[in-house]
Amino acid sequence: MPVDPYILLLFGTVGLAALLPARGTGADLASGASTGAIALLFFLYGARLSTREALDGLRHWRLHGTILACTFVVFPLIGLAARGFVPAGILSDPLHQGLLFLTLVPSTVQSSIAFTSLARGNVPAAICAGSFSSLAGIVATPLLAAALLGGGGGPGSGGFSADSVTKIVLQLLVPFAAGQVLRRWVGEFVLRHRKALGLVDRGSILLVVYTAFGQGTVEGVWQRVSPARLGGLLAVEAVLLAVMLLLTWYGAKALRFGRADRIAIQFAGSKKSLAAGLPMASVLFGAQASMAVLPLMLFHQMQLMVCAVIAGRRSRDAGDRPGAVAPAPAGEVTVPAPAGSSRTGAGTGTRSG
Repeated sequence: MPVDPYILLLFGTVGLAALLPARGTGADLASGASTGAIALLFFLYGARLSTREALDGLRHWRLHGTILACTFVVFPLIGLAARGFVPAGILSDPLHQGLLFLTLVPSTVQSSIAFTSLARGNVPAAICAGSFSSLAGIVATPLLAAALLGGGGGPGSGGFSADSVTKIVLQLLVPFAAGQVLRRWVGEFVLRHRKALGLVDRGSILLVVYTAFGQGTVEGVWQRVSPARLGGLLAVEAVLLAVMLLLTWYGAKALRFGRADRIAIQFAGSKKSLAAGLPMASVLFGAQASMAVLPLMLFHQMQLMVCAVIAGRRSRDAGDRPGAVAPAPAGEVTVPAPAGSSRTGAGTGTRSG
């Protein structure tokens, strides 16, 4: 059951923002740096993402259509249904809005590929599914947020303003499109220096988290999140993840997908991207972003832990089948690639035991 070290860094950053939030001129500087970091992040996403690989996957349209439907239709419908926990006192309205935003973000790329590979599923399908979801999420997530959250000023604020549209275009769509256009010239450089640029990715997201939670601290966000409500949020997220894991597995079986495809559908269709969701929340919700990203951060770690167990079990099940692929050599462990990476070329690595 892996605990992602990057999650520990994220929560450490939240703690720093709660104790030492930026104020005054410092807050303005942090906000400006965060805006630039988000634009850089989406430029790098565009430069990494192979549109050709994604389009090549159209030949398996039933599988990708199923994953996209899980990501952008079924997930949001369950998020809307979770509104019933607010009158019951399990969730506050801002926490439900953050939970609903979580259901709108695209699927993960790297960890979906890693777990699909570990479980001996259809890895090429997982690669293409991650590409499709990332491409669709650039447009679908802001549009769904506008329709379901009234996204302009934050969770529960109501109204999707022209200023919000401008921010989305300038901070998300334009850098992403620029990365795609320049990919033929910078793509090789980005892939060759992916480790160093991965640190840039992670550092940028930490800056976004610090800025969002610092603003939330100044506005008294922690007075609105009691331990009981936090426990309720974790319980609701556990139910959400369980429902999606069951729906993707048995729904794919009902649609007559083979075992390898069902594995890809389960892991790509039940997960949400922290790397894409955090900067999107900062752009969409501004000072209210802290309440929007808290549920996503908790869900991210939960999905890693649960899916690691499921992938290991699927791998053992596959090993008992006639003609199954041989397991990795003794002394090596297949591990997920670092969280926050959006590279679609390879999903797993090996580490000496």
